[in-house]
Amino acid sequence: MKGLSMILNQITIPCLDYSASVAFYEALGMVRIVEAQPRYARFESADGSGATLSLHTVSATVSASGGSGTVIYFDHPSADALKAHVEELKAQGLVFDSEPTDESWGWREARLRDPAGNEVCLMFAGTARRFPDWRVDGRTG
Repeated sequence: MKGLSMILNQITIPCLDYSASVAFYEALGMVRIVEAQPRYARFESADGSGATLSLHTVSATVSASGGSGTVIYFDHPSADALKAHVEELKAQGLVFDSEPTDESWGWREARLRDPAGNEVCLMFAGTARRFPDWRVDGRTG
């Protein structure tokens, strides 16, 4: 992985009660930057350091089944860097659940699982990572 340049982008965690979870993280001082009620919210720390925390609503059935719904995201500097990293990892024997795919929210994502079954998303989002068109405060970067 010589010369690899990726950063921890975000951690997405499940929630059962969207409103209570949003209120909890705002009380901790997190700033809501994206919202798609009642299924998704994204926060960043007040200092704007970059990494974000996201909530996504899951059903009690999913929660009870043992699936955590946690996703760890690693951002890449370009779509080409993402593609090269995926190819490098596949050459090492890692198996992907999905190849790099352009998603409707503007990110390019490839997904795989760690040995414990946690979902890992390798992605490229560019400025859409922190400043999507639907950002709560309307900022564009």
